[in-house]
Amino acid sequence: MPMPPPKASTEGPRDRQVFHEMGQLVRALEAQGPQTPDGLQELVGASYWESGRFDRALAFAVADGLVVVGPDDRVTAT
Repeated sequence: MPMPPPKASTEGPRDRQVFHEMGQLVRALEAQGPQTPDGLQELVGASYWESGRFDRALAFAVADGLVVVGPDDRVTAT
């Protein structure tokens, strides 16, 4: 039985850029301390990022345990 063709992209859901963006979030939090998501977005200049990139990078950073969201919704580097 033949193998199915490979996926169109081998990058997967995490492209190289999202790792860079996650690093920006962590560095900003380490330098400036806990932030609201809106404050963090402003710190990293995410308004200039492609639509949805900030939320995606933040979600991956939380999932990987690089940052945590506290009960007051402030984001903190771990």
